[in-house]
Amino acid sequence: MNVLLVSNRFVEGGPLFMSLILVSLLLSVFFIIKGFLNVKKDEAVSIKMISLATDASLLGLTLGFLGSVLGLIQAFDVIQSIANIDSRVLAGGLKVSLLTATFGLFTFVISRIGILILRGILKE
Repeated sequence: MNVLLVSNRFVEGGPLFMSLILVSLLLSVFFIIKGFLNVKKDEAVSIKMISLATDASLLGLTLGFLGSVLGLIQAFDVIQSIANIDSRVLAGGLKVSLLTATFGLFTFVISRIGILILRGILKE
């Protein structure tokens, strides 16, 4: 995937919500890595990092859906104000509104994979 395409999608999804979701993703990854680093040293810290990573991933997911709903409301406001709506405008509005939900889901899935692996290591 092209870096320019990814940055365009990021901006299309709305910089505010996409940035907040990105912060959630980075926090989740940070907590998971910190949990992996503390597996042998302090298991309690690893368990705490799992909890924090879970919270951060859920925050990313929730922000994604909130951004999606707000994007749909904005798209429908525009549709309501235009008498003859072009199907391309409708499709574009729907695409943009789903970008935040997609990024939120991506954040959640990546975090959950790391959490599952870390939990598996802790139970050995």
